[in-house]
Order: sequence, then structure tokens, then C-alpha cells
Amino acid sequence: MTTQGPAEPPSHELSRLAELHGVATSYSPSPDRTVAASATAVTLTLAALGVDASTEEATGAALAARERELAARLLPPTVVRWADAESPALAALPAGTRLHIETEQGETRSSADRLPPGVHRLTATAPDGRTAEAHLVVAPPRLPTPTSRSYGLLVQLYSLLSRRSWGMGDLGDLAELTAWAGRALGAGFVQVNPLHAAVPGAPTDPSPYRPSSRRFPDPVHLRVEDVPEFAHVQDPERVRGLLERAGRLRESVLDKGALIDRDAVWELKREALELVHAVPLGPGRRAAYADFLAREGEALEDHATWYALAEVHGPDWSRWPEGLRDPRSPETARARTELMDRVDFHCRLAWLTDSQLTAAQRTAREAGMPVGIVHDLAVGVHPGGADAWAQQEYFAAGMSVGAPPDAFNARGQDWGLPPWRPDRLAESGYRPYRRLLQALFRYAGALRIDHVMGLFRLWWVPQGHPPTEGTYVRYDAEAMLAVLVLEASRAGSVVIGEDLGTVEPGVRDRLRERGVLGTSVLWFERDWEGDGRPLPPEAWRADCLATATTHDLPPTASRLTGDHVELRDRLGLLTRPVAEERAEAAADAGEWLAFLARLGLLDGTGGAHGASEEEARIQAVHRFLLRTPARMVGVWLPDCVGDRRPQNLPGTWDQYPNWRLPIADADGRPVTLEELAGSGRLHALLEVVRDAGSGGRGRRAPG
Repeated sequence: MTTQGPAEPPSHELSRLAELHGVATSYSPSPDRTVAASATAVTLTLAALGVDASTEEATGAALAARERELAARLLPPTVVRWADAESPALAALPAGTRLHIETEQGETRSSADRLPPGVHRLTATAPDGRTAEAHLVVAPPRLPTPTSRSYGLLVQLYSLLSRRSWGMGDLGDLAELTAWAGRALGAGFVQVNPLHAAVPGAPTDPSPYRPSSRRFPDPVHLRVEDVPEFAHVQDPERVRGLLERAGRLRESVLDKGALIDRDAVWELKREALELVHAVPLGPGRRAAYADFLAREGEALEDHATWYALAEVHGPDWSRWPEGLRDPRSPETARARTELMDRVDFHCRLAWLTDSQLTAAQRTAREAGMPVGIVHDLAVGVHPGGADAWAQQEYFAAGMSVGAPPDAFNARGQDWGLPPWRPDRLAESGYRPYRRLLQALFRYAGALRIDHVMGLFRLWWVPQGHPPTEGTYVRYDAEAMLAVLVLEASRAGSVVIGEDLGTVEPGVRDRLRERGVLGTSVLWFERDWEGDGRPLPPEAWRADCLATATTHDLPPTASRLTGDHVELRDRLGLLTRPVAEERAEAAADAGEWLAFLARLGLLDGTGGAHGASEEEARIQAVHRFLLRTPARMVGVWLPDCVGDRRPQNLPGTWDQYPNWRLPIADADGRPVTLEELAGSGRLHALLEVVRDAGSGGRGRRAPG
């Protein structure tokens, strides 16, 4: 094994202090290589956790204080007890320690045995008089495994335009898609991109993975006509004008080659929703809205207040007047009162969007989908947005999440997302994390967790430093998993972890043990520990969502033809001669096609219903996925019509229209939802999937 690192590695005392706070002093990008973190990275990371290690004296004092604290501590601030196992923290208490437990249900217990699932309050009193209070998370041992295999569609919602949407796909389109896919196609789920609330302002960051808030959804996805009050707007001329402008916006994308313009869509919808907000709610609707306000409480009030303040002071709270940077300050309270109508407007938008999301999931289940809608949880939030403002105490100031250098990116990555502080999460009983999950699971049949490895550790990058000057910070994975399993089981939801790329040893095993499915993408599934050849279908894991591609990868047609190499060459993204890239891409696709042919999945040039050679190959790829034991199989909806353009091309910003492309056919012509429903190519592919999967839903999963 080789070890390398910067010229100033951490001292012994600094390394020990870092270890006691969950800060790594090295990492291993490969099994045979260890890289030391710099003393600067470790010192700055500790500072973000409130630990002074700026001098040798400060480091020694902080180390002594931490060791005394841990030696005297009876319990950690959050204790985990899986329902089928004893809690190590409770087992380590001195003999004779008395327990007092107040359960979520309002009961009082003196033992941790047979407690109901939930997050309870625990007080421990040792024989020597020491006491400790902790949050006690009691979780089921694992999430139930889906008993039958299902296949479903993967789609970026904004890209799915119908002849009714206003320039980008909306929740009405999502409900229509799920009803059709469930009833007519036998699909078991539809997976969408994160629908979290975006940071306002033009131009809006189009990436759904850098939101203002993960807890509340974005009202840009609303189907305005489905809001009951829209029918009662007392200004028919303005309504007619709005609908005409919406039609022009839609036609510009579908018929004139324009990109999806989220800002233009939101400007139009906001104007319409202002009219809706002026319509009084009926008694039943008023009661439902009051229930929503009571349920969401302070978190919703903070969220709406941030948006009201952003309208006045701009979308970066760090540049607001000093008093408004604190959500609990007298200045903020005064501003909230002065902006009461705008705060109510944004509360109303959150309610309307939540209602349409809930209705879409209900539609999916009524259509026979065993899972329904799979929502996506982004790994973090924008540093200037609503969550970062409202939950400042839980975020590490001056830090950003990213990834260390590896074989694919020698410079590492900085995603510009502030990380949660693990110490503050634990002290709160993981309250913000729990509330986030509860909100999403209310309308999610399943939840995909982006970069699920973040439940275990995250790469923290100090602001002003390159990603190479970062280090890993560890989270209490047992607590993060226990809360996840608890809330998912309460909702009856499936959890899918996006575990692609470099994964710390043991992480996938621990996720599988708790019933969290993984993600397997065909092109990456090779025998990396053996000959490197494509992994036979029977060797794939069962506990996963298996797909041919994702939103960050080339569509299958592009992968098979090598078009993705030509695209990156045109944009100047290649780091090697284009001939080398072409040869490697052709060899990769050729090896897979030969493998599919040997398995009898590739029927010459004529696929189902006289398909072209390209269609036959795409069908063969999906036959292969159904040969694996994967419990869920996903079909990228653009693959169904031969779209060649990735929705996102990592490494680009303005060189490529990331997150702004409608679904299109092989010629680049936008395809509406109505046209998708009548597409012979789509039906041929999905009939192959249904046939290979014994009807999609209903086939028992292996294991």
C-alpha cells in the first residue's frame, strides 16, 4: 500500500482530536492507496464543528476537554435501538442504572424492552448519581422487501410536456402519466427528479439538485387549472390572456425548438396564482388549509417568510440586512408581520403543491401501481436558500459538500452545498432530518436518496479551498439509518439508495441489511474483481433498482451508437484524442452487444414488431435487465422514443442545455405525453419489458 499526502499532515494530537469528532485525517481512493488530509483541512473542519485547533495549545486543550467529556458521558445525545437487538449504548450503562422513558405515545416506561417504534425521551440515572438525557430512536429491524417485481418509468418531470402544460411538465402531467402507465402498461412505479423548492430569481439555477428547500416542493410544478379556486377568478380577460401566453410558451418548446424556460413558466404561473390567492377559500378548503398550517408549523412559517423576504432583499440571505439574517430576531418577526400577505401567499403555494403531489400518488395507487411515484431526495441545499437560513444551527458554516479526487476526476468536486453538522443533528434527535423525511413520505410511494453514502460520511471542502483540500466527516450511520427506516416503515414506503461510484467498504451491506435497495446501471455492472467483463444477469444483486441509464448518463441509443462521444467532442470535453474515445466507446458497446447475443436476447436486426436494429438492441438491453434478480427495473422514458440527448451533461454549465430539454425522438423532435401514449416504438419496448417480466407487476421477486 502506498501513502501520500500534503507536506503538512496533522500532528498526533490533532489527529486524535479529529478522530474523536468524526473528522478523517486520510482517505483511500483505491484499496492500495491512502491519501493524508492536510492539517489545514482538518483544522478548518474542526472549526466548523465549533472546535478550536488553531494552535498547538488550543489543540491540546480541546483534546483534553473532549476526552473528559466522553469519559464522563453516560449516553450519547441520540441512542438507537433496533427492535430486534439490544442497544450497545444502553448495554454499556453501569449496573443498576435506572431508566425513565417517555414515549411518543405519552406513556412512561422504566425499560427499553418492547418499546413501540418512535423517537422517545430517555433519562438514565447511574448509581453514582450521574444523569443523562437522550433521544431514543426505536426502529423496526428493516424495511419490508417488495414481494413482487415491478417495472417502472424514469423521467425528469419538467421534460414531460403535454398539450395542457405551460411550457414544462407539471403535476397534472405526472398524474396523467401514472394513470396511463399503471392501467394501460402495467407499470409499478414512475420515478421523477427532485421536486424541491428552487431558489427564485432570474436566471434560476435549473438543476433540481441544488434547491432552496428540500422539505417543501416547488410550486412551479403546479397544474394551475387543477387548483379549485382558479375556476372562480373574477377576471376572465386576464385568465384568457394567461392561457394564451401559456399556449405560446408551450408551443415554443414543442413546435419551435425552444428550450424549457423555467423562469418564464414561473413568471406566468406566479401571476395566475396571485389571482387564485385573491379568491376566498370555501369552508372545507379553509379547514384543510388550516390543518396544513398546523401540521407544518414553524417550519412552514420560516419557509414562507424566507420567500417573502427574498422578494424584497434578493435570494441570498447572507446579503440581507444583518437583523434579517437570523430567523428568530426581532427584526425578522417585525418583517414577517409587515409581509403577512406575502407569507400567506407562499404558505398557500406550499399547500397547493403538497395537495397536487398527494393527489398524483393517489392516482398512481388507484391505477394499480404497487409503489406509485418514486421521489428523489437531493443530497443538500443551496447555501443562500430557505433551509440554510431557517436551519442555520444545523449547517456547518464555511463548508461545502463535494467529492475527493479519484481516477475519474483528479481535481475532486465541490457541489456548493453546505453539510449538516452531525453533532447538532444528534443533539436534536435528528429533528430536521426526521421532519424532512416525514414531509416527503406523505406523497412518495418510494424515495430515492441521492448519494446515499452521505448517511455515513461526506467530503467537506472549506470555502476558498480546492476540493483536494477537503476531508471526510463521519455521521452516525446507525442513527441516520434508524430514522430513515422508522419513517419509511410508518409510511409504508420503499427506499432506494443511489450508491453508484466509489462506495466505502461495508456500506452496501449495511444498507441491504436494513432493507434499503441499491442502484445498478447496466454499463457499470462488470466483474471488476475478476476479468472485468459484463456481469452475468444471475450475478446481479436482487435488492436494487436496475436501469440502463440515468439522467446524468447518455441515453441508451446514444451509448450504443457512440453519439455521446461526438457530443463531448463538439463541446471540447474530451481529455484524450477523439479516436481513442470512439474506439473505447465502440469496444464497450460491442462487448455488451456480443454478450446479449450469446444470451439469446438479441434477435438479429428485427426486434419486436419489426423494430429497427437500434430498437432491437435497446429492447435486448431491457430483456437483460429483466433476466437479473433485481426487484425493481426502471426504463428511462426518453429511451422509449430513441432520444439521444442526456438531460444533464456533468462538467458543463452553459455549454450544454442541462435540465432544459423536452423529451424528443431520435431526430430531436419534441414528443408530447399524448404522442408518447400513441408511440409504436414505446409500446414495442414496454411490451418486451412486460413479457420478460411476466406482466411487470405480479411476478414474485427472487429471494
